[in-house]
Amino acid sequence: MASIVHQCRLFFIALQFFTRVPIPGWVGFDPAWLHHASRYFPLVGVVVAGVAAAVYAGAAWLWPAPVAVLLSTVAAIYLTGAFHEDGLADMCDGFGGGLSTERVLEIMKDSRIGTYGAVGMGLTVALKCALLSFLPAPAVIAALFIAHPLSRLAAVSLIWEMEYARAEGKAKPMAQHMSNREFGIACACAGVPALALATAGMVPWLALLTGVMGAALVAWWLGAKCLRRIGGYTGDCLGAVQQVAEVVIYLALLAFFHHGLWG
Repeated sequence: MASIVHQCRLFFIALQFFTRVPIPGWVGFDPAWLHHASRYFPLVGVVVAGVAAAVYAGAAWLWPAPVAVLLSTVAAIYLTGAFHEDGLADMCDGFGGGLSTERVLEIMKDSRIGTYGAVGMGLTVALKCALLSFLPAPAVIAALFIAHPLSRLAAVSLIWEMEYARAEGKAKPMAQHMSNREFGIACACAGVPALALATAGMVPWLALLTGVMGAALVAWWLGAKCLRRIGGYTGDCLGAVQQVAEVVIYLALLAFFHHGLWG
């Protein structure tokens, strides 16, 4: 029983760290818990997907699909405090404008947003909205519950495989080494919703597999880029991986629907 309570605490700590959602008072706080809470990052994605899907479903009754998708995206961004979008913008600025490792890290730490960041973040959000707008309502719901957890698993894989590139930073408390068991828990949190949707026939198995492979490719490609440029990852890199992986999953799912292979 104590172990279950501890796991619940770790989930709530992750939820508090990655979203604006208030957590129960009984959870408490211990800095050591942050080291192990990242295993539930994909489960936080399930919560975000649930809110985004609820907003989309309600808005779709009143307005056309593009408006419903945009409102759903706004809700997800508000819920997370634009945490991951900010990371993407900072990585675009740092990797786009920095020539040395020190300069890249310096730019990424700057709270101001530059041209690379504005363009990267703007195009990514626009692309997400455009992709979801072309899917029918049931497929949008399925896509949200697939993409949000799996894209966060892609980000978690960097924590599992790589070292943190800074001596300090906003993600440092959660950047301790992740064990294989912890990564397995993260995989289960992302995999169970996706497998349930595929089993229920809400998404084709091949489309799901293609999305998973796309997210894995994003994690490998951006992870290799981070390792080459700064010797590891930062919290901004995790946000960038999550955002790009989410877009790639939507691209994969829409490709199947567009060519008549879904539904």
